[in-house]
Amino acid sequence: MEKVVAGLFMTLDGVVESPGSWQEHFDEEMGEAMMEQLTSQDAVLLGRVTYQEWAPYWPTATDEPFASFINSTPKYVFSSTLDSVDEWKNSTLIKGGLAQAIAQLKQLPGKNIGTAGSPSLVSSLLEQGLLDELILLVHPVVVGHGKRLFQDGDSLKRLHLLSSKTTRTGTVILTYQPRKP
Repeated sequence: MEKVVAGLFMTLDGVVESPGSWQEHFDEEMGEAMMEQLTSQDAVLLGRVTYQEWAPYWPTATDEPFASFINSTPKYVFSSTLDSVDEWKNSTLIKGGLAQAIAQLKQLPGKNIGTAGSPSLVSSLLEQGLLDELILLVHPVVVGHGKRLFQDGDSLKRLHLLSSKTTRTGTVILTYQPRKP
Protein backbone atom coordinates (compact mmCIF):
# COMPACT_ATOMS: atom_id res chain seq x y z
CA MET A 1 0.00 0.00 0.00
CA GLU A 2 1.20 3.49 -0.67
CA LYS A 3 -0.03 5.89 2.02
CA VAL A 4 -2.68 6.33 4.70
CA VAL A 5 -5.20 9.02 3.72
CA ALA A 6 -8.04 10.32 5.88
CA GLY A 7 -10.96 12.35 4.56
CA LEU A 8 -13.57 13.92 6.80
CA PHE A 9 -16.48 16.32 6.53
CA MET A 10 -16.06 19.12 9.07
CA THR A 11 -17.86 22.23 10.25
CA LEU A 12 -16.18 25.61 10.74
CA ASP A 13 -16.10 24.93 14.48
CA GLY A 14 -14.33 21.60 13.97
CA VAL A 15 -17.22 19.15 14.40
CA VAL A 16 -16.80 15.92 12.42
CA GLU A 17 -19.63 13.92 13.97
CA SER A 18 -22.90 13.12 12.18
CA PRO A 19 -22.43 15.16 9.01
CA GLY A 20 -25.84 13.98 7.81
CA SER A 21 -27.42 16.25 10.42
CA TRP A 22 -25.61 19.44 9.35
CA GLN A 23 -24.36 18.88 5.79
CA GLU A 24 -26.71 21.07 3.74
CA HIS A 25 -25.08 20.64 0.34
CA PHE A 26 -23.16 17.94 -1.49
CA ASP A 27 -22.16 19.52 -4.77
CA GLU A 28 -20.46 18.06 -7.83
CA GLU A 29 -17.01 19.34 -6.82
CA MET A 30 -17.31 17.54 -3.49
CA GLY A 31 -18.43 14.43 -5.36
CA GLU A 32 -15.41 14.65 -7.65
CA ALA A 33 -13.06 15.02 -4.68
CA MET A 34 -14.65 12.02 -2.95
CA MET A 35 -14.44 9.90 -6.12
CA GLU A 36 -10.79 10.82 -6.58
CA GLN A 37 -10.11 9.71 -3.02
CA LEU A 38 -12.06 6.45 -3.45
CA THR A 39 -10.40 5.49 -6.72
CA SER A 40 -6.94 6.04 -5.20
CA GLN A 41 -7.48 3.48 -2.43
CA ASP A 42 -8.10 -0.23 -2.18
CA ALA A 43 -8.33 -0.71 1.59
CA VAL A 44 -10.34 1.10 4.26
CA LEU A 45 -9.71 1.64 7.96
CA LEU A 46 -12.70 1.88 10.28
CA GLY A 47 -13.06 2.53 13.99
CA ARG A 48 -15.51 0.60 16.15
CA VAL A 49 -18.21 3.26 16.23
CA THR A 50 -18.27 3.78 12.47
CA TYR A 51 -18.22 0.02 11.87
CA GLN A 52 -21.20 -0.50 14.21
CA GLU A 53 -23.13 2.34 12.57
CA TRP A 54 -22.37 1.28 9.00
CA ALA A 55 -22.42 -2.54 9.11
CA PRO A 56 -26.23 -2.79 9.36
CA TYR A 57 -26.76 -0.28 6.53
CA TRP A 58 -24.16 -0.54 3.75
CA PRO A 59 -24.32 -4.26 2.86
CA THR A 60 -27.82 -3.76 1.41
CA ALA A 61 -27.58 -0.07 0.47
CA THR A 62 -27.94 1.16 -3.10
CA ASP A 63 -26.33 4.60 -2.59
CA GLU A 64 -23.90 4.50 -5.49
CA PRO A 65 -21.04 4.71 -6.11
CA PHE A 66 -20.10 4.43 -2.43
CA ALA A 67 -22.12 1.27 -1.71
CA SER A 68 -20.26 -0.79 -4.31
CA PHE A 69 -16.93 0.62 -3.17
CA ILE A 70 -17.34 0.13 0.58
CA ASN A 71 -18.88 -3.34 0.25
CA SER A 72 -16.24 -4.74 -2.08
CA THR A 73 -13.17 -3.13 -0.49
CA PRO A 74 -11.24 -4.81 2.34
CA LYS A 75 -12.10 -3.12 5.61
CA TYR A 76 -9.79 -3.19 8.65
CA VAL A 77 -11.72 -2.48 11.84
CA PHE A 78 -9.73 -1.24 14.84
CA SER A 79 -11.38 -2.09 18.15
CA SER A 80 -10.39 -3.35 21.56
CA THR A 81 -13.99 -4.21 22.48
CA LEU A 82 -15.50 -5.96 19.43
CA ASP A 83 -15.24 -9.75 19.26
CA SER A 84 -16.21 -10.11 15.61
CA VAL A 85 -16.78 -8.14 12.42
CA ASP A 86 -18.28 -11.06 10.52
CA GLU A 87 -21.60 -9.32 9.81
CA TRP A 88 -20.02 -7.25 7.00
CA LYS A 89 -18.21 -8.98 4.14
CA ASN A 90 -14.52 -8.17 3.60
CA SER A 91 -14.04 -6.95 7.19
CA THR A 92 -11.07 -7.88 9.37
CA LEU A 93 -10.89 -7.11 13.09
CA ILE A 94 -7.61 -5.68 14.38
CA LYS A 95 -7.19 -5.62 18.15
CA GLY A 96 -3.45 -5.00 18.38
CA GLY A 97 -1.38 -1.87 18.25
CA LEU A 98 -2.25 0.70 15.64
CA ALA A 99 1.34 1.43 14.56
CA GLN A 100 2.21 -2.22 14.04
CA ALA A 101 -0.99 -2.91 12.08
CA ILE A 102 -0.49 0.12 9.83
CA ALA A 103 3.13 -0.88 9.17
CA GLN A 104 1.98 -4.37 8.16
CA LEU A 105 -0.79 -3.02 5.90
CA LYS A 106 1.61 -0.62 4.19
CA GLN A 107 3.79 -3.61 3.25
CA LEU A 108 0.97 -5.07 1.14
CA PRO A 109 0.89 -4.26 -2.58
CA GLY A 110 -1.79 -1.89 -3.74
CA LYS A 111 -3.09 1.64 -3.67
CA ASN A 112 -3.67 3.97 -0.71
CA ILE A 113 -5.29 2.97 2.57
CA GLY A 114 -8.24 5.26 3.27
CA THR A 115 -10.35 5.92 6.30
CA ALA A 116 -14.11 6.09 6.29
CA GLY A 117 -15.59 8.35 8.94
CA SER A 118 -13.94 7.20 12.17
CA PRO A 119 -12.78 10.55 13.61
CA SER A 120 -11.32 8.93 16.74
CA LEU A 121 -9.22 6.62 14.58
CA VAL A 122 -8.13 9.54 12.37
CA SER A 123 -7.13 11.48 15.49
CA SER A 124 -5.09 8.50 16.73
CA LEU A 125 -3.40 8.10 13.34
CA LEU A 126 -2.49 11.79 13.35
CA GLU A 127 -1.33 11.71 16.98
CA GLN A 128 0.93 8.70 16.35
CA GLY A 129 2.41 10.08 13.13
CA LEU A 130 0.79 7.35 11.00
CA LEU A 131 -1.27 9.59 8.72
CA ASP A 132 0.25 10.59 5.38
CA GLU A 133 -2.53 12.88 4.15
CA LEU A 134 -5.55 14.60 5.71
CA ILE A 135 -8.40 15.85 3.53
CA LEU A 136 -10.93 18.09 5.24
CA LEU A 137 -14.14 19.15 3.51
CA VAL A 138 -14.97 22.18 5.65
CA HIS A 139 -18.61 23.22 5.38
CA PRO A 140 -19.77 26.81 5.97
CA VAL A 141 -21.74 25.94 9.07
CA VAL A 142 -21.23 26.23 12.84
CA VAL A 143 -22.93 23.47 14.82
CA GLY A 144 -21.83 24.39 18.35
CA HIS A 145 -21.70 20.82 19.67
CA GLY A 146 -20.49 17.38 18.72
CA LYS A 147 -17.29 15.40 18.40
CA ARG A 148 -14.36 17.41 17.12
CA LEU A 149 -11.32 16.04 15.34
CA PHE A 150 -8.93 18.12 17.45
CA GLN A 151 -9.35 18.00 21.22
CA ASP A 152 -8.00 20.12 24.06
CA GLY A 153 -4.79 18.51 25.24
CA ASP A 154 -3.73 17.11 21.85
CA SER A 155 -0.05 17.64 21.14
CA LEU A 156 1.12 20.23 18.64
CA LYS A 157 0.88 19.04 15.04
CA ARG A 158 2.18 21.01 12.09
CA LEU A 159 0.65 20.40 8.67
CA HIS A 160 1.72 21.38 5.18
CA LEU A 161 -1.09 22.55 2.86
CA LEU A 162 -0.92 20.57 -0.38
CA SER A 163 -4.04 22.02 -2.00
CA SER A 164 -7.21 23.99 -1.38
CA LYS A 165 -10.36 24.41 -3.41
CA THR A 166 -13.63 26.19 -2.71
CA THR A 167 -16.73 24.55 -4.15
CA ARG A 168 -19.66 26.49 -5.60
CA THR A 169 -21.66 25.94 -2.37
CA GLY A 170 -18.88 27.33 -0.16
CA THR A 171 -17.33 24.13 1.14
CA VAL A 172 -13.54 24.35 1.25
CA ILE A 173 -11.60 21.19 0.41
CA LEU A 174 -8.24 21.31 2.19
CA THR A 175 -5.57 18.67 1.66
CA TYR A 176 -2.75 18.55 4.20
CA GLN A 177 0.35 16.49 4.73
CA PRO A 178 1.36 16.13 8.38
CA ARG A 179 4.95 17.22 8.94
CA LYS A 180 7.09 14.49 10.41
CA PRO A 181 8.95 15.51 13.59
